[in-house]
Amino acid sequence: MRKWLNAYSQLTKTGIVVFSIVSALAGYAVSFNAGQAFDPFTPLVLVAGLYFAAAGCFAINQAQEWRRDARMNRTAMRPIATGFLAPWQGYVIGLLMVVAGFLFLFLLGPLPAGLVLLTVFLYNVVYTLVWKKYWTFGAVPGAIPGAMPVVIGYSVNSTNIFSPECVYLFLLMFLWQMPHFWSLAIRFREDYEKGGFPVLPVSLGVNRALYHIGLYVFTYVGVALAAPWFLHANILYLLLVLPMALKVLWEFFKYYRSENARAWLPFFLWTNLSLLIFLAVPVMDKWLTWMMV
Repeated sequence: MRKWLNAYSQLTKTGIVVFSIVSALAGYAVSFNAGQAFDPFTPLVLVAGLYFAAAGCFAINQAQEWRRDARMNRTAMRPIATGFLAPWQGYVIGLLMVVAGFLFLFLLGPLPAGLVLLTVFLYNVVYTLVWKKYWTFGAVPGAIPGAMPVVIGYSVNSTNIFSPECVYLFLLMFLWQMPHFWSLAIRFREDYEKGGFPVLPVSLGVNRALYHIGLYVFTYVGVALAAPWFLHANILYLLLVLPMALKVLWEFFKYYRSENARAWLPFFLWTNLSLLIFLAVPVMDKWLTWMMV
């Protein structure tokens, strides 16, 4: 039983799925209106739908890439790469979970359900089969499906997914992914080379990768600091967003200048923490404003 649970957790990338659910709930909370009746059933269905859809995406992805996974030390112990599960089992599990996720989200409306299908197509077809395999900068358009959970959550309460609020949340998640992924790609550059993935550090070198990480870090931080132009900002913006933005910049400068092989980790962790804070602050500011009215 323990082996099966461990295999399931690795197949569905539980940690990343939780991150997707958190971002979807942030989108849901920001789009929730003060006069709207709260139905606890709705966020529970959203969580279930995002869980199944995201987990299914990752299961299908591992069925698609198991040969490459087997060549990389970081991924060699994944259940399909080791032979614990057959590729067809990964496809079946993944497809069933995606269908379940679609059905749950369809209970909330055709827009969330349609957006999740678009996300699956972009991730498992366009990104996995084309962008990731053949393009050095495939992580850039590949960040679109990674940023979609927050849009799916937002769409539960509003069909206006191009509103400034939703665009802001989407941009945060989109821009965050390049520093997140490329710092990992630098750390595991040899693995990606063995797997045959032309990621930025493999194709153009570590220095060029750091340069592009810097470009996206500055843009990411700039969007976070521009929050008052997209949505309501309050005291928490000054207390949390501003210092966290400066901290991320400082950690990047330390990472950029350091020759220590472990210098990537503090930058990686602070960047991840910053996204959680940048997503949480609009939610807290909005709800604190309602409480004070």
